[in-house]
Amino acid sequence: MTQFYNNVEPNIIDDEMVLKAIEEKCPEDLGDLVRGENINFKDVRELQLSFKSILQIDNLWQLENLTKLQLDNNVIEKIEALESLVHLVWLDLSFNNIEIIEGLDTLVKLQDLSLYSNRVSKLENMDALQELQIFSIGKNNLTNLENVAYLRRLKNLRTLNLSGNPLCDDEQYMLFVVAHLPTLVYLDFKLVRDATVRFLHSFVGGTHPEDWQQVGIFIFLIFLCFSSKTAFVEYLNGSFLFDNLYAEDTIAAKLASLPGVGDLLQAYPSWFVLVCGNLYNYGLKEYEKREAEVSNFHKTLNEILIASQEESKKAMFAFENRNRKRLDEIHHARSYDIAEAKQAECQEDILQLSDTLMTLETLLSNELEELLQGFKRSIDVIASTFMEKVKEIYPFHISQCRDLENHHHEKLTQIAITMVQKSAKGELENLPDDVEKLLVDKNTIVNAINMSHSIRLRKIDKRESDMLCNTYHW
Repeated sequence: MTQFYNNVEPNIIDDEMVLKAIEEKCPEDLGDLVRGENINFKDVRELQLSFKSILQIDNLWQLENLTKLQLDNNVIEKIEALESLVHLVWLDLSFNNIEIIEGLDTLVKLQDLSLYSNRVSKLENMDALQELQIFSIGKNNLTNLENVAYLRRLKNLRTLNLSGNPLCDDEQYMLFVVAHLPTLVYLDFKLVRDATVRFLHSFVGGTHPEDWQQVGIFIFLIFLCFSSKTAFVEYLNGSFLFDNLYAEDTIAAKLASLPGVGDLLQAYPSWFVLVCGNLYNYGLKEYEKREAEVSNFHKTLNEILIASQEESKKAMFAFENRNRKRLDEIHHARSYDIAEAKQAECQEDILQLSDTLMTLETLLSNELEELLQGFKRSIDVIASTFMEKVKEIYPFHISQCRDLENHHHEKLTQIAITMVQKSAKGELENLPDDVEKLLVDKNTIVNAINMSHSIRLRKIDKRESDMLCNTYHW
C-alpha cells in the first residue's frame, strides 16, 4: 500500500533500516562488526527506530536478544512481527496510529510499555504481560471507566498514565482507578495518595450535599478495598469469590438449563456468600486487633525512648553545669595544685558521666528487648489464633465453603444422572445441542461435572492458602 502521511511516504522496516540504526546506536567495535560480512544480530540489545515514517513492523526476527525497542513517532497501525523478541523489557510505540492492543503474547518479560498518543479504545490482550510495571496509555480513545478494571490482572503494575483519555473527564476517575488498582504508586505522573487527596478537595469544593454523600460512598469503598487487603480477607465480601468460582465455567452454564438445577442454584449462592461474609467480618475484627497491638507497640516504644532521652539530657545538663563551674574555678585558681585538683575532678566527672550514660543505654536496651519480646508474643497469639480459626475453629471458616460446594456437587450429580436416564428414554425435549451431548451417557456427564467441581475446589483452597500465607508473611 502506497500512501502519504504528512507528505512523507511510509516505510516498512527492512534490513537496511535496521543496519543503519544499529550502526548509529552501537559502540564502534560493534559498528565495525556490523559493517563486515558476518553480522551477529544476537549481540544487539537496543534498537531505536524513531521518526522513520514506519507504517509496518517487520524484519526484527533476527534481533532475538533485543531488550529495548523504540518505534515511537511513526505511522504504525498494527502491533505485529514482535513474536521473536521474547527478551524485550522496554517497548515504546507512542505517537503512532495503533487502534488495537495485540501481538504482545510472547513478550512475557516486558516491564515498560508505552502506547501514548495512539487510537486505542479498549484495554485487552495483555494477559501475558505479568511483569509489566510501567504502562503509558495516555491520549488515546478510552471512554469507558469500567475498562480500567481489566488492568487488575497485571499484578506488578505500579505506574500508570491514562491522562488525555475521555474517561479522565469522569468526576469519579481517580477514585475509581485507585479503588480498582490498589497497588498503584503513580497515576498520571503523580503519587497516588497525593493525587487522590487533591481530587477529593476539588470534588467537595462545591459543598453540595449530594456531592458529599457520593464522596463518602467512594471513600468508604476505598477504605474497604485497602483494609480488607490488609486484613487478608479481600474478595470475601459480597459475591466476589462465588462469582470467581463460576467465571468461564462453560459446563455449569450448560447444566443450568436442566430441570431442577435452577432451584438448586437459588440457595447455593446465598449460603456461600453468607459463609464468606462472616469470615470477611471476622477478618476485619482481627485486623483491628492487630492494628491496635501495633499502635500500642509504637506508642510504648516512643514513651521508652523519650524517657531515656530525658534521663540522658538531665545527666548531660548536670555535668555541663558542674564542668562550667570547675572551668571557672580552674581559671581563677591561685595555685597550680588547686587547678590540677579541679582538673582531676573534671576527669573523674567525665568517667562518671560515661558510666551513667552506659547504664541508661543498658536499661534502654533491656526495656526495648522486653517490649519486643512481649510484642512478638502478642502478635504470635493474634496471628496464630486467626490462622487456626480460618483452618479449623471459627464456626464460619472457609472449610464450610468446601462443604457447601461438595453438597452442591452431590445434588447436581444426582440431577444430572437422572436427566441422563430420562434422555435415554426420550423424556427430555427442547434441550440445547451442547447439553444433549453432555447427556449422551453417565460417564460423560459425571466426568464433566467432576472437572468443574475440581476447579471450584482449587479456587476455594487457593483463597484459604492466600489468607494463611499473607498472615504468615505479615
